[in-house]
Amino acid sequence: MTKAPPPRRPDLHVATEGEFKGWRTWIRDSFESHVGPFWHRIEADGSVRSAFRVEKKHLNGSGNVHGGCYMAFADYSLFAIATHVLDSRAVTTNFACEFLDAAREGELIECTGEVSRAGGSLIFLRGKMMSGERLLLTFSGTIKRMKRKAPPQPNA
Repeated sequence: MTKAPPPRRPDLHVATEGEFKGWRTWIRDSFESHVGPFWHRIEADGSVRSAFRVEKKHLNGSGNVHGGCYMAFADYSLFAIATHVLDSRAVTTNFACEFLDAAREGELIECTGEVSRAGGSLIFLRGKMMSGERLLLTFSGTIKRMKRKAPPQPNA
């Protein structure tokens, strides 16, 4: 069963050229824009795939992808994987990962995963990060849906 794509969001950018033509990214998160770019797309079967191409800026002093970059991409992927069940702003409340292998400049890194459970306010997810057939990282996390707060009143 395929699921309908998420509603159009003004912060969702779709690439019109290059390696990731047709893939999506969020542009409101300046940190992800700085360390990425990270991309995601909804596959024909409704699953979500995230990806990025390793650049020099993603490397640590040993020439491997920095662990913090892995974690930032996995966190981005949590939200991409939750696309079908996430209809408002949310935050990561828990994140765990296992580093399994290193990646180098030029490699295409991809994440896939699944929603384990989506409740009223919490969404539980798990995923894996690959380079080709090589498993690089496994991860799990919890996302909390945020209630919209009224803007603060001046002089309140």
